[in-house]
Amino acid sequence: MTVYDVLIIGAGPAGGSTAFHAAKNGLKTLVLEEHKAIGEPVHCGECLSELAIRRMGWSLPDEVVALDVQGVRVLFPGDTQTKLSEPGYVLDKHLFEQWIMAQAQSHGAQLQLSKKVVSLSKASGVWTVACADNTSYQAHVLVDASGVAAIVSRLLGLNERFQSVIGMQYEMLDIPTDGYLDFYIWPDLAPHGYLWMIPKNDGRANVGLVTNQNTKAKPFLDEFVRKMGWQDKKVVKTFGGLIPSSGPLKNTVADGLMLVGDAAGFTSPLFEGGTHLGLMSGRFAAQVAQEALEKNDVSLAALKKYDALWQAEFPDYNKLIQGKMALYDFSDEELSALGGLMPPELAHLGFSPKAKFAVDVLTRKPGLLKKNLFSALKAFGYSRAEYYGW
Repeated sequence: MTVYDVLIIGAGPAGGSTAFHAAKNGLKTLVLEEHKAIGEPVHCGECLSELAIRRMGWSLPDEVVALDVQGVRVLFPGDTQTKLSEPGYVLDKHLFEQWIMAQAQSHGAQLQLSKKVVSLSKASGVWTVACADNTSYQAHVLVDASGVAAIVSRLLGLNERFQSVIGMQYEMLDIPTDGYLDFYIWPDLAPHGYLWMIPKNDGRANVGLVTNQNTKAKPFLDEFVRKMGWQDKKVVKTFGGLIPSSGPLKNTVADGLMLVGDAAGFTSPLFEGGTHLGLMSGRFAAQVAQEALEKNDVSLAALKKYDALWQAEFPDYNKLIQGKMALYDFSDEELSALGGLMPPELAHLGFSPKAKFAVDVLTRKPGLLKKNLFSALKAFGYSRAEYYGW
């Protein structure tokens, strides 16, 4: 049986990135994907910053981009709002993920579809990965890129299950847009979450929400559509799924093993974006695998560099989750006041707008300071592309 250098479970953005960088680095690489097609079904809002692509050194083909966008607008109760202008894309996500894997295959990575992993074992430094169709594969390094399923953590008992929220959305037609991603922090329709309108080409848009109230997601979303006056717009499809929300797992590395993307709990704390984090974590995992294999040492100690890399690069999740929870503690009135006081544009804030905001809070809404305002603002700040927010 062929023994691969790296075996990756899952062909999403994190798995594709791992495969691309591993194969490009000359490693014998195999990807096992549970579904019949890469990227289907789609689970996310499909937006990604331009910076994320530049960090990978890639140039996207036109066919994977549904729309170039100017940035993110955040809308609060009472029609107050602010925006962060920074370029990005709305993707046809399944095409994007297929394109990444095609790039990996062009460097020699191998792909097997319809491969549901059911058991894992390790002997003499080699992993054996068994699938539901009675096939099995072997590798020196195993990378879990299985997303929210977190297959390796579950099968090996490596981590406790992370907390999650549900994301649900409709792809709708004839939705107006001005080229911004609209995120609505409206607690009455998205408790402990938010709603969105993510525009695409040809009048299409993803209209959805994230909430911790799984059984109420559809009624909340339907009410949002009605409130926006879009109830007569055509719904092309409905999609979504669970999203990790409690931050990185305790163990993202073990003997001969690394976890990337959602499988590691890497999602942006406020708006739950995970693609940017997944792409970079995959690159880190491939780098560490190459260095370890060159030294013929894939032990936990050798792979610990992976932890060091992502911890140095990604934001402090504990502080950001605290900020998110502080924001969720605001009433509708307080959120509306916050939106009215925030600078209209958050990109490249200088001293004067920050000083004005501080003075306005102190003189007009000092009560916000008692609700951990600055912790909440930090969560907003780290939602920028620079900090892997999208």
